[in-house]
Amino acid sequence: MSSSGNVHGKYWHWWVSGLLLLATMINYMDRQTLSNLAVRVQESFELTEEQYGDFEVVFGLSFAVGSLFFGVIADRVSVRLLYPFVLVAWSTIGIATGLSTGYRSMLICRGLLGFFEAGHWPCALIVTQAVMTRSNRAMGNSVLQSGASLGAILTPLIIILMVGKKVAESPDQSQWRLPFIVIGGVGLLWAVLWLVSIRPGDLPKRMAPDKDDGTANVFWLAGFLRDRRFWALAVMVLCINTSWQLIRAWLPKFLQQGRGYTENEAWYFNSAYFIATDVGCIVAGAATLWLVSRGTSVHRGRVYVYGACAMLAALTTVASFLPHGWPLLGVLLVVGAGTLGLFPCYYSFTQELSTIHLGKLTGVLSFLGWMSSPVHKYFGRLIDQTGKFDLGIALVGWAPFVGLIVFLLLWPKMDASTTSRSEIEI
Repeated sequence: MSSSGNVHGKYWHWWVSGLLLLATMINYMDRQTLSNLAVRVQESFELTEEQYGDFEVVFGLSFAVGSLFFGVIADRVSVRLLYPFVLVAWSTIGIATGLSTGYRSMLICRGLLGFFEAGHWPCALIVTQAVMTRSNRAMGNSVLQSGASLGAILTPLIIILMVGKKVAESPDQSQWRLPFIVIGGVGLLWAVLWLVSIRPGDLPKRMAPDKDDGTANVFWLAGFLRDRRFWALAVMVLCINTSWQLIRAWLPKFLQQGRGYTENEAWYFNSAYFIATDVGCIVAGAATLWLVSRGTSVHRGRVYVYGACAMLAALTTVASFLPHGWPLLGVLLVVGAGTLGLFPCYYSFTQELSTIHLGKLTGVLSFLGWMSSPVHKYFGRLIDQTGKFDLGIALVGWAPFVGLIVFLLLWPKMDASTTSRSEIEI
């Protein structure tokens, strides 16, 4: 852990994790506003399901490009300054989204939002790698990732407060614009908190090239491409991102148009769903810590937890057969817990590959993961053609299992050695 951690106190690294949680929360609030208001936006602009899918495609591909761009930048400049810059940028775009006049302007805003939101992850993972010990990183990454759930929980509740009750009295389609503007403004406050909390010199300098793990040379990409672990993670992130992003983007529409829930019911359940994902994320990190404390190697503990979460995610197949009712909602909550619980494990695996090139590594892997974005367009087209969500929902939960199988085949067995007790530091 950094020397700054000693200066600030024993729990300073957890305070930093809290700031990262808030950043992730804001990231998802800006992202989730559209999916929660999808039906209103679709009616306002007279869009097909495929056109709504285009918003997610453009967001995802722009996120992929932004991941590469900011991944390289994050390894070269001060994360202390880069982090608030990207957050202010995507928050401003979030505000602009509320001023969209049609399909094209909304498409542009979603593209820019995806590009700048991508800068969050290289910055955040560099920070957690810097301030957390190896055995603590899964838990630190769980705290970081749980912000996604918190943001997704709060977003529909904020929307209900702003527009939910008024629509029943006077269905004004323009009311969907206000949440974009208000939620976008929240990010500006975080930037101030970050700069006040993290002073120059607080974050430790990156490891010198001669102390890195073999990828520290000017041909950093070639070094990754020769590493079997990189390809294991590339397939893993593509699979878990496909599952998580499809459910995240289409869940409110599935509940309203696929199962007959009202708009407010879908919004309230969306909050409950992301409470479940938050629980799953934190439990995944805690379970890894518990397994390590019981003598399981750090690597093997992460694999066990990932496998358990993948089993829960696959329950989307059960959900696709269930009608409107509590069993459907219960299964979806379990799916949510498993789907987000995959990410802390993946992030921790990623942090094993490199230190000085972590930003670039995160960017490249995120780029590959977001190559799943065109699936949204075809998912929407399938709904347009069949009038049902069921087939896509049934299949999407199995993607993380594919990632696990490939990971087990490619990841070298030597990395699964038992971790010594000296690594276990809280």
